Amino acid sequence: MGKSKQTGNHKSDKKKNIAKTWKTKRRTKDLDQIHGDMKPGNAAKLLKQEVDYDVTGSAQHYCLHCARYFVDLKAMKEHFRTKVHKKRLKQLREEPYSQAEADRAAGMGSYIPPKTVEVQTQPVEENMD
Repeated sequence: MGKSKQTGNHKSDKKKNIAKTWKTKRRTKDLDQIHGDMKPGNAAKLLKQEVDYDVTGSAQHYCLHCARYFVDLKAMKEHFRTKVHKKRLKQLREEPYSQAEADRAAGMGSYIPPKTVEVQTQPVEENMD
């Protein structure tokens, strides 16, 4: 068969596992973390953040459901129409997995199907600039 080809590891003994590095580089928030962010108190804080020049768009344009920052309002509105955003909304409709559900799955109770949560795209204020 031959030797497997490992690219991008030239002269580096420290980075032995490149695949793991690339997987964690593009890691996004898990669905249960986003459900926590969607609670009214947390959502208000995330949508009305202070100006932070280290974050894309100075942290003024944030998609709550995808946990992404955008450069401007136009880019965020375009994101709301994309397949990625719509797929994330569909995933968020299911209630997050809980410890009680894990116990029921292990045989400590009867099965209750997961509830659906109503999720809509966040409202956008036009006068954000």
